[in-house]
Amino acid sequence: MPEAPQHSNAEKVGPGRLVLVVGPSGAGKDTLLDGLRARLKDRADVQFARRAITREADAGSEDHDTLSQLQFDHLVETGNVALAWSAHDLGYVIPVRYDDTIRAGGTVIANGSRRALPRAFAKYQNVAVLLITAPIEVLAERLASRGRESREAIEKRLKLADLEIGETEHVIRIENTGTVEDGVAEIFKQLEF
Repeated sequence: MPEAPQHSNAEKVGPGRLVLVVGPSGAGKDTLLDGLRARLKDRADVQFARRAITREADAGSEDHDTLSQLQFDHLVETGNVALAWSAHDLGYVIPVRYDDTIRAGGTVIANGSRRALPRAFAKYQNVAVLLITAPIEVLAERLASRGRESREAIEKRLKLADLEIGETEHVIRIENTGTVEDGVAEIFKQLEF
């Protein structure tokens, strides 16, 4: 995938902000985003991005639009995306229409990836990174409850995984070990809604 062009701050998309939600599988990102979406449902200045992914939607995954690899490649090549990245042999797109919300001063909240952070910081004036995480034992328990891998295999994989995002600006870290309501309230507070 081509590198993001560098822009001066005056050329970057703004004045609104992009909130990219990142974190390991099992951290509860989708659950907390659903709770935040319900809490902000009456806010016209906040949009939750619906991603397009190069896989079919199913009941066990995030609600998303589906696109082919060819469509993904074309969108990326033409720059007709807000953000795009590849991970785990899949292509992910945040549609370009969300840039209009940011230009109008609003907030766009998107389920993202650490891979998208350099492009986001290069493109947007205001980026907040919402890192949702939990201790390895909690992640392993949540992933095991999905029934796709054994608990031992999950714990081994998580111990080898890099669960942090390193030196990144504007990180809001949410340790998701309490109730959904507690997590949503903390996000709401940290994002200053």
